[in-house]
Amino acid sequence: MEVLSPYKEVTDVILEAGGEPLKLCYQCGLCTGICPWNTVRSFMVRRIMHEAQLGATNFGSEDVWICVTCRACVQRCPRGVEIIDVMRAIRRAVASLGIGVVPDALRISAKNIAGVGNPLGEEPEKRDDWAKDLGVKKFTRGTEILYFPCCIPSYDPDVKTVSRSTATILNKLGIDFGIIGTEAKCCGEAIRKAGHEEIFQSLAKSNINTFGSNGVKTIVVSSPHCYHAFKNEYPELGGKFQVLHITQYLVSLIDQGKLRFSKEIKKKVIYSDPCYLGRHNSIYDEPRKLLQSIPGLELVEFPDSREEALCCGGGGGRIWMDTKKGERFSDIRVEQALEKGANIIAVACPYCFLNYRDSVLSMDKAETIQVKDVSELVAEAM
Repeated sequence: MEVLSPYKEVTDVILEAGGEPLKLCYQCGLCTGICPWNTVRSFMVRRIMHEAQLGATNFGSEDVWICVTCRACVQRCPRGVEIIDVMRAIRRAVASLGIGVVPDALRISAKNIAGVGNPLGEEPEKRDDWAKDLGVKKFTRGTEILYFPCCIPSYDPDVKTVSRSTATILNKLGIDFGIIGTEAKCCGEAIRKAGHEEIFQSLAKSNINTFGSNGVKTIVVSSPHCYHAFKNEYPELGGKFQVLHITQYLVSLIDQGKLRFSKEIKKKVIYSDPCYLGRHNSIYDEPRKLLQSIPGLELVEFPDSREEALCCGGGGGRIWMDTKKGERFSDIRVEQALEKGANIIAVACPYCFLNYRDSVLSMDKAETIQVKDVSELVAEAM
């Protein structure tokens, strides 16, 4: 395991990679106390921050890649230290300078994203195959809404139900929307948090140029990670668009009287707050209002929800890395949902969908509880 020294060399590498917030940390330890990893294993965030301050970062440690960027620590930090930026900077030092080791699964995903614009390594020409039989048009200048489904609902056979349900809803409501399809690339949010800044910059500039040349003004997304990237990160590169998560957009249609439900869903549903919709962007009410508007649906809450919600474990590039059985946050959430008597775990994030789906299957709970995106439930109730 490689440890750089002396102090100035290591600290400067981290600061130059974007770790400036490191200077504010005064080692109170609240970050370690709130970190979800400490519910399943030991993970000393404070130690990582302290080692970085001392110039003793072990770039070869597994701990470099553990953080899921859930923002729980940032939310509690008394100094407002953007700890995620520090972790991103440490990872960037590994990824760009070749010190330490990038996990194989993450390295392959980064290679796929850089090469073909998606983490699964799928052909760009197949990006809009999910929509072929739905009558979805290609976005052209003057189209009101660009629907951007994210890589996972575009390619993953199971998660395609998210993009298909969304398109079905928009079609039924007569919304003027389109997709860009093969020209679109991964939003880049997760790969940026995994330290691959150059890849993010390339993806963002490509998408911004594509959106701009097509006259895109409003983007509706299924993924909170796309939402975060387009709304909060693309503007620094000149990409300024109105960005709405699908739950926000559908609630606005309910308020306008355009979206009504005609069917009951007599199920007990528990909603899981995605970190990048909740803690990162303070969107808590819209998904709940949407679910509560569905006739017959009983909405229940996790014991820790909203600002206190437990991460599914997929942020910060972790969705592409293996997590040991016994250390999966999504397993904990499935058990909590079952204790609440829920029939369905409702999600509003493709990463949550993937992790909960895998937990339900690996725990042999598929006969007891289902995982559904909010858009699926809306489509069923229309």
